[in-house]
Amino acid sequence: MIARVRAGDAEAYTQLVRAHTGVALRAAVAFGAGADAEDVVQAAFFKAYRALGRFRDGAPFRPWLLRIVMNETRNTVRSAGRARAAAGREACYQGADPVIPDAADPAVAALAQERRTLLTAALDELSEEQRQVVTCRYLLEMGEAETAQTLGWPRGTVKSRLNRALRKLERRLGGQLGPERDGRIAGEGGEKR
Repeated sequence: MIARVRAGDAEAYTQLVRAHTGVALRAAVAFGAGADAEDVVQAAFFKAYRALGRFRDGAPFRPWLLRIVMNETRNTVRSAGRARAAAGREACYQGADPVIPDAADPAVAALAQERRTLLTAALDELSEEQRQVVTCRYLLEMGEAETAQTLGWPRGTVKSRLNRALRKLERRLGGQLGPERDGRIAGEGGEKR
């Protein structure tokens, strides 16, 4: 499909955008774009289109695109400030598949919301690199190899930074998230891989 887009096939470009818009929007929100997520994704697709000549044939498109989304989000967040980034991540958690069904006891739902709030505050204390690796692995549910490609890091770096980030979250949160410490982030549907 990339070859068709490079050749100027507008329909192929439309298909490519449709196939990746959902994950690009989730990534932009998860990386902190908040209300600017759609603008970030639009700019990222534009930049990706202009850079297709540098795209390596046979390489997976998704990690390459998500790296552009991540960089565009970083530029947007830096210009808008960290407060909006925190609001964007909170919106991402609220949009994630709930661990607690809608019909659950309101007290249980309130506890889940409290856990998400604690987690958001803890994530804000991580370095940018640690937030990125946690976002890729848990919020975007990427595997280790895809996370490494997206972030442009060796797999060993992904493992070590993720480990440090999770240890820091554990120290910060302690037992505040309750008994659900089986590798899932509270209030989110991603499983540990």
